[in-house]
Amino acid sequence: MSYVNTLRTFVRVYELGSMSAAARDQRVSAAVASARVAELERHLGVRLFNRTTRSLQPTEQGSIFYKGAVKILETIEEAEAAIADVSRNPRGSIHVAAPLGIGKRLIAPLIPGFKDLYPQIDVRLRLSDRRVDVTAEGIDIAFLLGALEDSSLLVRAIADCKRALVASPDYVARRGRPRNGQDLIDGRHSCLMLRYPGAREFYWTLLTPEGPRRFDVSGPFESDDGDVLTGWALAGRGIVLKPVFEIAAQLRAGELVIVAEETPPESVSLAALYPHKRLQDPKVRLFIDHMIAACRKAVSEATADATTVQG
Repeated sequence: MSYVNTLRTFVRVYELGSMSAAARDQRVSAAVASARVAELERHLGVRLFNRTTRSLQPTEQGSIFYKGAVKILETIEEAEAAIADVSRNPRGSIHVAAPLGIGKRLIAPLIPGFKDLYPQIDVRLRLSDRRVDVTAEGIDIAFLLGALEDSSLLVRAIADCKRALVASPDYVARRGRPRNGQDLIDGRHSCLMLRYPGAREFYWTLLTPEGPRRFDVSGPFESDDGDVLTGWALAGRGIVLKPVFEIAAQLRAGELVIVAEETPPESVSLAALYPHKRLQDPKVRLFIDHMIAACRKAVSEATADATTVQG
């Protein structure tokens, strides 16, 4: 399998544009990744990358070889998947991506149960609130909370997740409890915004009696980490917009309370995305089916419990 591993390393170096990033992805040292690429270059008798201290760029030969290497690896994966499907013995690794909040509180707790059912399948979970490039980053399944942009990926809907605007009792005592979106603007409330490179939503869309309306809220705090925003809200620093299931524990404990209830946020869709080619892989199908059922149950229970307490 050494040549196959070398091809996998080369492909990830090409896709990620970094020897160290590819090494982390393949769970080897940077020295091992570099040695594999150098070995491949010696075997082919060509330079695959032009290297400087600041960049790593594929050569013309490298670009040509990349296309062939991808086809080889896809063929191997399809053959392995076919054998696993026939033998009813799925094995291998699944690369999964999810936003930080739902990844920590929803996806991660459900993975050990899947592993217990299928001990020969390893799950590698990556958490980030930025939008991941499923194809370029070698992700088998990505969980998305929000609007889906145009994509060639397959989509499995999981649940419509109720959201709420929440703040700490201390914040409400100091600043008052806004009844609706207009109160947020008029009262100059501190609104905690999730912003990251490439983010497009710098406002909140709330449901008014006339229909959805955009409110250009603002505040002195913003972050690309949703958990940081929750922490600031708990510390009395402002109002945050969150899926109810993410903050169910804090709502039950009275650490956060729902505000602006006259104009709640729109619900948000939770979905699983995956490339077309992964649909034929039995371990991917098993994981998607298992996680969708488990996620639906967990979201429903957490949302019902939290809203009952607040009501």
